[in-house]
Amino acid sequence: QVQLVESGGGLVQAGGSLRLSCAASGRTFSTNTMGWFRQAPGKEREFVAVITSNGGYTEYGDSVKGRFTIFRDNTANTVYLRMNSLKPEDTAIYYCAARSPFGTSWRAGHEYEYWGQGTQVTVST
Repeated sequence: QVQLVESGGGLVQAGGSLRLSCAASGRTFSTNTMGWFRQAPGKEREFVAVITSNGGYTEYGDSVKGRFTIFRDNTANTVYLRMNSLKPEDTAIYYCAARSPFGTSWRAGHEYEYWGQGTQVTVST
């Protein structure tokens, strides 16, 4: 069992930066692939980023590529999402999620077993 708790969300002006954190409990964190997703009001959940267990591979959604960075600290059981050059369209609830390395697509939300409660990010104009 893995429990995930996100933090770091808030209100920021367009062009600003935020760093989200996701603290995980459980002894299996270092073996889990970790992802970030987001959901804006009235929209479907969207893949943001993923990082493999040892940090050796990362992948980003097209809308955030070049602006967001995912990284992790396995000694602290925490995964992060650094968000730069934020835009109003980045406004959403951001969720971290954990999964095994097996599956068909890093971007498929249904392949993630554990989810946090989410943290709100609001980008103003």
